[in-house]
Amino acid sequence: MGQPLADAVPAAREVFEEVDDALNQNLSHLMWHGPIEELTLTANAQPALMAVSLAVVRVLERDMGLDWGTAVQFVAGHSLGEYSALAAAGMFTLSDAAVLLKARGQAMQQAVPVGEGAMAALLGLDFDIVVQIVETAAEQGVCVTASDNAPGQVVVSGTKAAVDYAIDLAKQAGAKRALPLAVSAPFHCSLMAPAAEVMARELEQVAIAPPRVPLVANVTASPVSDPSTIRSLLVEQVTNMVRWRESVARMVSEGVDTFVEIGAGKTLSGLAKRIDRDVTIRNLEMPQDLEAFAKEI
Repeated sequence: MGQPLADAVPAAREVFEEVDDALNQNLSHLMWHGPIEELTLTANAQPALMAVSLAVVRVLERDMGLDWGTAVQFVAGHSLGEYSALAAAGMFTLSDAAVLLKARGQAMQQAVPVGEGAMAALLGLDFDIVVQIVETAAEQGVCVTASDNAPGQVVVSGTKAAVDYAIDLAKQAGAKRALPLAVSAPFHCSLMAPAAEVMARELEQVAIAPPRVPLVANVTASPVSDPSTIRSLLVEQVTNMVRWRESVARMVSEGVDTFVEIGAGKTLSGLAKRIDRDVTIRNLEMPQDLEAFAKEI
């Protein structure tokens, strides 16, 4: 995660050093050398993923002269990625984003005892059918739609018994797949209320500026630029569904035809293509990705 870019580009290495300093932790060493069991702890994984994304952003800005005002129409990020998007758009400093995500990860991990919550991916069902499934599954405990990722791909979250019931119901409804996710906590449901309270306090301590370009928010799937509104939405996001399918569709409706996924992996690119096959996708993670992109802009 990020090591090839850090080794190749000084501007990127600076980002990892700044994140290490902000957290008073050698997170970059953990990212590049493991152990993986420690890196995948939510409190480490969230700032680590942000660091990779912001390292790419730093290179785009410093070495490639990216002009946000002319090149970018919106920013958006999936769950923790919303913090990366806002930091990229200048709302948070890099250090503040790292500290916030560390706190977010710790709070989410501590909100629910291990083993009491669960999440599951339900594939091949319409969103409306999944809504009916979680309403029925909620008879066994908390069960909600946690993330509407793309047509036929919805993640549910809640207490383990209720989520297990939702998996059974989804299979009965004809889901192509219905499988539990290997996660440490049931994110984006009411069980995360204690974490939302923590984030409300943490966000009040951070200076924020209007983003350079609007954010398409997870909670509303609509563009927003007002700092106080964004602050509130980030708190709501902890317990509410990520409306990713609607977010991508909204950006397309506003004239966006090219999506650039910045950071580790290509998950969001795949989702965007499922949402609208006509969009153009670019992935920026490795040095060669940036070299190719530089020739296009």
